[in-house]
Amino acid sequence: MKVKICGITNLEDALLCESLGADMLGFIFYKKSKRYVDPTIVKSICKQLNTSIKKVGVFVDSPFDEINIISKESGLDLVQLHGSESIEYKNQLTRPIIKAIKIKGHYDEQSVNNWEDVTILFDTYNEKLVGGTGISFNHNLIPSVMYKKSIIAGGIGVNNIEQILNRNEQPFAIDVSSSLEEHEGKKDKNKVNKFFEIINKSKKC
Repeated sequence: MKVKICGITNLEDALLCESLGADMLGFIFYKKSKRYVDPTIVKSICKQLNTSIKKVGVFVDSPFDEINIISKESGLDLVQLHGSESIEYKNQLTRPIIKAIKIKGHYDEQSVNNWEDVTILFDTYNEKLVGGTGISFNHNLIPSVMYKKSIIAGGIGVNNIEQILNRNEQPFAIDVSSSLEEHEGKKDKNKVNKFFEIINKSKKC
């Protein structure tokens, strides 16, 4: 199971997560988010990270050309679409896509099917927040076949990561953000260390 740490805004947090074993880091380019980070800062951070760690840009209903320009200039490996983007984005973007699907009490099979051949990220629906809600959803709503190849977000942290690790089937990856923060946009070193300690311990079992 891979680990994506999202909401990275500074080099210190990026290097900490990298050193502890993060597989992906997420940078938010949605200006209304309190975790928004300027592309020039992301470019500087990405230059100092190992090429093996994937850099993901999170966008919300941004124009195709804007996403492609930022992806190239910042050094992103993937783009995460977290808004109400149409499937036309598939052929317009120059980077592999992660598409966020919000869970609102049920599994929307049609929405998932619309984005076939794209990595799906399931997150908790919130009418006021685009992401980073810190609220979990019922993972059992997702069919087993889809669960094993998707990224799961929403309220995952130190207090419940073991529930995912102890499942018979684990997701392809988990996405963690607000639960590891000291405050919005800044990770809590102790929480991050504890989180990876639990994950790395499970790998040795």
